[in-house]
Amino acid sequence: MTNLSLKILSLRSNVATAASFIRSIHHEPALHRSSGGPPKLSPYDVNNILRANEHTQEFFGGSVKCYDSNQLASNSPIEDSRSEASCAHTAGLLLGIFDGHGGPACSQVISKRLMRYIAASLVPPDDLRQHLLNGAQSYSFLNCHNDKLEFVTEIKELYEKSFLQFANELTNTTLAGFQMHQTLENAFIRLDQDLSREAMEMPSLRTMSVAMSGAVALVAHIDGPHLHVASVGDCSAVLGTVTDTGQWVAKKLTNEHNSDNVGEVRRLLSEHPATERDTVIRGERLLGQLAPLRAMGDFRYKWSREQLEQLVVPQFGEQVIAPYYHTPPYLSACPEITHHILTPRDKFLVIASDGLWDTMSAMQTVHLVGEHMYGKAFLQPLTLPKHDITLGEISQMLSTRKAGLQKKPLDRNAATHLIRNALGGTEYGVEHSKLSHMLSLPQDIVRLFRDDITITVVYFDSEYLRNCPT
Repeated sequence: MTNLSLKILSLRSNVATAASFIRSIHHEPALHRSSGGPPKLSPYDVNNILRANEHTQEFFGGSVKCYDSNQLASNSPIEDSRSEASCAHTAGLLLGIFDGHGGPACSQVISKRLMRYIAASLVPPDDLRQHLLNGAQSYSFLNCHNDKLEFVTEIKELYEKSFLQFANELTNTTLAGFQMHQTLENAFIRLDQDLSREAMEMPSLRTMSVAMSGAVALVAHIDGPHLHVASVGDCSAVLGTVTDTGQWVAKKLTNEHNSDNVGEVRRLLSEHPATERDTVIRGERLLGQLAPLRAMGDFRYKWSREQLEQLVVPQFGEQVIAPYYHTPPYLSACPEITHHILTPRDKFLVIASDGLWDTMSAMQTVHLVGEHMYGKAFLQPLTLPKHDITLGEISQMLSTRKAGLQKKPLDRNAATHLIRNALGGTEYGVEHSKLSHMLSLPQDIVRLFRDDITITVVYFDSEYLRNCPT
């Protein structure tokens, strides 16, 4: 399935391929292998690896100043995906983290399609109808940032047909009683239904590779002071807030949908007969197999036994049907949604896959980003104010800058800063030998030590939030 999924997306251009080739002939990593151990990387090579996928996007006007994003693979190919886009026909910014399992196909597909479903759902019905009459395509509802991939032609046409059917149905709704919670929930559930229908009605290697893999998903929508977070699975969102006394507070905006969540376990057990109480969750996993208790895709836990036997078993074998599979569906794609009204005290939002949260707590993450925020100011050249200034004031500015330079971060990108600390952090700071070791583990064992990590850090404009109406 993994090899098949690679053909779902193609590069928009040959830029990335060319860049990769240029690196391969000019910058072979300077590896130094100790006897019997993995190769050691130089600081230069560590920085190249950590910064290879970083991205920063700035905005002017609105509650979001900028965001930093990055990801580091453990699986090959990486099963995490990310997506960031401004809504083209409404206000607001969408940011998503998608953590795949059973291959990258599902996460790759929903990272593009879910954002389009949400963006179209936010357009007033009359306006949406006009856009469709003018020939609008799914991609036209978003202004994407850092998007280098596009669907291959045959799958693109199928997905476009599903999107247009959904969008046309939206034109029959009314603005009265609009609820953001309901809009986000409908987009998640409808896309999951479309993935199922596409695989059933037009079974192919591509549609089935998406259907048999799965992904957890987290999407944040920010419009002025309004922040909505919709989550399915175990990605997490954490808000970094500062108190009156200058202390950092980490506010979690999501709950993990796994067996550690008592409420989630109760929900799942209530949906199945009492006779399945001991089999629905075994070994802290759904049917003894899947860690998240909510996910998109994964139709081997949603379709009926008859559907699995007809569509899936001939291609993938009897083992695709989980033991004790009696009363499907066992898995839900319905998101849990949180609404938060931003204030000037809310400085940033961190959304990330569990590869980050496996290594550090929400509070550690907020402290690291907060320190990075302060230190990053000293990466900029010193600028003097335009008004008259005394030598004493200049001396004070230089003293402050000298003290601040000691806290200057190695990375401009906060997501890169978090990955560096996640893999190389010790109680005494980042240790190069540990970081080098974690980045040079052989592919056949690296997954035992670390997962794919994908992070986006969103910075808010305190001045805008201080003056904008709620």
